[in-house]
Amino acid sequence: MELNTPDKQLMKLSPVWEYIADGVMGGISKGQLKPQNLNGRNAMRLTGQVSLDNNGGFVQMAFDLRPDGCAFDASTWSGIELDVLGNSETYDLRLRTDQLNRPWQSFRTDFTAPSNWITRRVAFADMQPHRTEQRFNPAHLRRIGVLGIGREFAADVAVSAVRLYRD
Repeated sequence: MELNTPDKQLMKLSPVWEYIADGVMGGISKGQLKPQNLNGRNAMRLTGQVSLDNNGGFVQMAFDLRPDGCAFDASTWSGIELDVLGNSETYDLRLRTDQLNRPWQSFRTDFTAPSNWITRRVAFADMQPHRTEQRFNPAHLRRIGVLGIGREFAADVAVSAVRLYRD
């Protein structure tokens, strides 16, 4: 991770993305994650078919902020910026902290990925707890994920950059 602006208002992250689907819970959604050059940008592209059969319903690209999986203190930052391109569908941004101990727990919000590159800025204050009583604490941030989830559809979303930002 590195600060990449003279005013130190952005920190570029260097994600090592991994692909996860609902098969971990018996679902049958199928997809893939691969690096591609899209409209002049190098990106990681998540594609797949989300199915609700067998209690499924997601495909995901995610990364840990630290190689050891431990928490990263992002408390001096305001939120996350993503440079995204997609098929004009809605996707979830999910954050996990080291305070969560169940795979279904997260902090989340959604965003639309249009057919042209756009920067989406998501404030930590806008992250909603899901199946947890915990409040989001950026000092405990561990993992960032982008998901196609919750309905049957063709997922197609690419991310060319992820940054922490400061207001």
